[in-house]
Amino acid sequence: MTELLSWGRYPKAPQQPHAVAWRDMTARVWREAAAHGSTLAFGNGRSYGDSCLAASGHVVHMLALDRIMSADWTTGVFRAEPGITLEQILTAAVPRGWMLPVTPGTKYATLAGAVANDVHGKNHHVRGTFGRHVRAFGLLRSDGTEMQCSPSFNESLFSATIGGLGLTGLITWVEIQLMPVFTSQIDVTSIRFANLDEFFVLSEELDARHEYSVAWVDCLSQGAALGRGIFMVGDHAAHGPLAIDDRKKHTMPVTPPVSPINGLTLRAFNELYYRRQRGARVESRVGYDAYFYPLDSLLHWNRMYGRAGFQQYQCVVPTANAREATRAILETISASGTGSFLAVLKRCGDVASPGLLSFPLPGASLALDFPQRDARNDRLFATLDAIVREAGGRLYPAKDAHMSGADFRTAYPQWELLEAQRDPAMLSRFWERVVKT
Repeated sequence: MTELLSWGRYPKAPQQPHAVAWRDMTARVWREAAAHGSTLAFGNGRSYGDSCLAASGHVVHMLALDRIMSADWTTGVFRAEPGITLEQILTAAVPRGWMLPVTPGTKYATLAGAVANDVHGKNHHVRGTFGRHVRAFGLLRSDGTEMQCSPSFNESLFSATIGGLGLTGLITWVEIQLMPVFTSQIDVTSIRFANLDEFFVLSEELDARHEYSVAWVDCLSQGAALGRGIFMVGDHAAHGPLAIDDRKKHTMPVTPPVSPINGLTLRAFNELYYRRQRGARVESRVGYDAYFYPLDSLLHWNRMYGRAGFQQYQCVVPTANAREATRAILETISASGTGSFLAVLKRCGDVASPGLLSFPLPGASLALDFPQRDARNDRLFATLDAIVREAGGRLYPAKDAHMSGADFRTAYPQWELLEAQRDPAMLSRFWERVVKT
């Protein structure tokens, strides 16, 4: 069977899958995987670092469990198996007038993965994280006990599992509340801004008026133009078709030996991307795919970072320190001459999550990718970590492959509550790195 890797392909720790085809096979397959040591559930491999990699190298592959179990298209209550992808949910729900209330930047994540990482999106300031819209789920423990968890039943395991990185057991089904929409179209306003200060002015003015808010920033801009970019706010249109977005997909066909992403290509792309918008303010109407999932239009885009893979650095810093810390982070990244085409800056709101280890906090979140170059990344990330640490911020475990145990335990003080409820047969390389060593 094909070995599995995380999306960033770093660290290189291939996983041996033990596939589950039917729900009644789950316990047996789990025992087979656990015979090799502590294991972990694995979905569609969209986690970037090592949080989806079992310490033993053997995972319970849940992707084939992708069936819809029930759907009430009057109320929007939707229940499905854990391996169903967000794309599959959208395909069923959008033509019937329903949408995911919260979505990350890829529709190829699984339903259980969205729960385990308590994903967030461009509307965190309005609707919080994915976990706020989970009504219930089934959880299988290694002792054979299967239980239902909800905000009012097995509450402690409910909170530990949301954002719990798959460590509390195997999720066997999930029930969520979908959001009604009139159309699959998004009304978007794109505003070009000249620097980081203008981003914060726009965010302060526009976030509260719109369902979605996000910005692309030029990670190599410097001086007076530091943090320049394009601010994009969006709302579901009031009229239009309820159609699945079927844009043609392209594929990155091969993995080059060395990443073509370097200071020269990145600088050229960023200049073109910043200038491609003809006016300072442009209004448009686009399908949900174009707004939520721009990278999904290029299948296997992770290959462009070369055989060494890449790391994503995603942090969030509290509101009080957001402007100064974000400036320092961007100055450091710009001076390094490396980064990614798609650098995403957004403000997180104060809507509390039910999860113990949920990533967002009120403040600014910045995310971008770095081709894996060991020594260079180590030096850069050490500097960035110090800035985030001093600002009282934290990194996103679902994207992380380097965070120190000390930084994790400080940033996520409820980690001990999760450790107390961790299934003894579950252990990831991430958890081993930040808790066990």
